[in-house]
Amino acid sequence: MENKRHLTEGFHRLSRKERLERVQELCQLSEDEVAHLSGETPLSFEMAEHLIENVVGYFSIPMGVATNFTIDGKDLLIPMAVEETSIIAAASATAKWVRREGSIQTYVKGNLIIGQVQLPLVQNVTHAKKSLHENRELLMGLANACIPGLVARGGGVRDIAVRELDRPDGQGTMLVLHILCDPCDAMGANLINQVCEALKPRVEELTGEKVGLCILSNLVDSKLVVAEVVIRNIDPEVARGIEEAALFAQADPYRAATHNKGVLNGIDPILIATGNDWRAVEAGIHAYAARSGKYQPVTHWVRQGADLLGRIEVPMAVGIAGGVTRIHPTAKVALKMLKVSKAEDLARICAAVGLVQNLGALKALATVGIVKGHMQLHAANLAIAAGAEIHEVAQVRDRLAQILKVEKNINLSRAREILQSLRVTTRANLSP
Repeated sequence: MENKRHLTEGFHRLSRKERLERVQELCQLSEDEVAHLSGETPLSFEMAEHLIENVVGYFSIPMGVATNFTIDGKDLLIPMAVEETSIIAAASATAKWVRREGSIQTYVKGNLIIGQVQLPLVQNVTHAKKSLHENRELLMGLANACIPGLVARGGGVRDIAVRELDRPDGQGTMLVLHILCDPCDAMGANLINQVCEALKPRVEELTGEKVGLCILSNLVDSKLVVAEVVIRNIDPEVARGIEEAALFAQADPYRAATHNKGVLNGIDPILIATGNDWRAVEAGIHAYAARSGKYQPVTHWVRQGADLLGRIEVPMAVGIAGGVTRIHPTAKVALKMLKVSKAEDLARICAAVGLVQNLGALKALATVGIVKGHMQLHAANLAIAAGAEIHEVAQVRDRLAQILKVEKNINLSRAREILQSLRVTTRANLSP
């Protein structure tokens, strides 16, 4: 473990070549895998045509690694594909603090995804519910007969439940069958959709009612992941500030939305890097945040004695088999870097990084302020936006950083002023 920590020490100060070498050593990547990771071997157009329709090109997103994470006692490099400045740096810095002063533990609650078979306007609710209940075992058998491969791997439909809902238009009642399925290490969207469609004719036959939609739900509250962080002997003022920031999010949905966006700053980049459906996970997390009828934060922070305790509980349907995770070469490398053997492992890592990312944001808000911390990392972007050439970026960035030490903000106009002054000075020094 100590050797691994040494290898990631000062990672952000290394050249790109040196970073790749360390990642290769830590994660035991082959030369071909490094070539895919680095972009030396790009995604082929043949592969792109297989993934989506009407391909015309690529939109490249940088992929980096967050360092210093020790999750459930295991040291990990976290691959993150993201375009926003400061996310990886903040995750790495906060993870270092947690590793030094505390710990991260994770676990899962349930492993079932949900498919829905809707009866939109039921004429005889009592008969339909009775028939579905009496034929539950039959429907489960038919469902599993549709997915023999999944059943052979130890997965399959585990339960069927019936929900009764009032129609919002006041025109009567709808019933919804929830098909609860263990997808093993796949996300399972295609599998559960297939099952729901296959059950449609038999449900109509048994109930005498018409089936409407047959589709999965992304609110997988039957497949939750939990991560918990403790910071021991924390500075009381810092702890109080973080706790107050968390209470603000609990009281105000306007703040909760931004609070949860910060959590997803940690989760989404991992999902993108590993070829998972980040949109589905986001939809589920936001829906889960509003399950009480009021939109709430998905993390909670409280002081307990001299310690700060944090917790996140979110639905997380992810996969490490099938779909893009199986065929995209960079996604396969990212999964290897994470050293996951089960989809559950990936979900637990995502939750842990999301919680740590949230902690970093709340700490910044409660201490130096989010603008200053973000702007320090944004300086290079401003230099480039101002028109700096490659050899000028570092000088403009450094001068912006100096200004930020005495002022609260830096902007594009200031970067342009610095660049113009730098060029005037350079021309003067070159004049005979």
